[in-house]
Amino acid sequence: MEMRKIGPTALRSSRLVHGCMRLVGDGSAAARARGLAALEAAVEVGINHFDHADIYGRGASEALFCEFLAAHPGLRGDLIITSKCGVRRADDPQAGAPARYDLSAAHMESAVEGILTRLGLEQIDILLLHRPDYLMDPDEIAGVFARLHGAGKVAHFGVSNLSPSQLEMIRQVSPFPLVMHQVEFNLHRVAPLTDGVLDQCRRRGITPQAWCPLGAVAYPAWGSTLSPAQTERLRGELERQAGVYGSPPAGIALAWILRHPAGVLPVIGSMSPAHIRDAVAALDLAYTREDWYRLLEARQGKVP
Repeated sequence: MEMRKIGPTALRSSRLVHGCMRLVGDGSAAARARGLAALEAAVEVGINHFDHADIYGRGASEALFCEFLAAHPGLRGDLIITSKCGVRRADDPQAGAPARYDLSAAHMESAVEGILTRLGLEQIDILLLHRPDYLMDPDEIAGVFARLHGAGKVAHFGVSNLSPSQLEMIRQVSPFPLVMHQVEFNLHRVAPLTDGVLDQCRRRGITPQAWCPLGAVAYPAWGSTLSPAQTERLRGELERQAGVYGSPPAGIALAWILRHPAGVLPVIGSMSPAHIRDAVAALDLAYTREDWYRLLEARQGKVP
């Protein structure tokens, strides 16, 4: 497994990250067993980085990961565990409360306590701010970072889904470097190529992650604005390249992201051991600059 250093830290992450959003599925015994089998498969292929959020499975995903760690004593030291906070569902904490983003000090500190309890850990490696809270106060966030790090609860900090200006606003007052930025990046949503996100990551030494990396292949991306004609043209080029490289289309989509020089870490969320193994095979594709642009052209009709 190819490894990459995360930002300015000493952490070395597998190039593929396993996302735990769907770890517990519908909560049934069968779904939980599938989740544990997926974790086993991920570790077997060399993935050492696992991505959580306090809202995944309403906390049940982190709790199941705790069971996985308990069944593998000694594994914790080999892993990088990331979690995110800042998204609040409707009716939290009382009926009638709106769904919202909350990066207030009180909520962040309470959320981290819950994350640590569910994971059964004293410290998480990286805490990400899950979504931009339009009422966030950078100085307040910086204070939370200082308290969480000082108490040994969080080793490193990063962000998710922020604009470059929002990230910069926090970075300028943070007592610690922001080491990671997780955004939606796939063949449907290519905004990070042009909105400054990847440029800023490279300039500031921040490791970018791509959530939903198989958007346009396994499922439509959340941020897709493609027409049916564009979708069909993209599918045709993906299938053509799949034949050339002897890879499933999902492998081509991952190779397209991996080819970018920013060193993006795709977050794969499959619960299928076979699909996890297929994803790792994308790391070995000798994917060319020409085919990278062919896919972009197929998506857009032209290269901007």
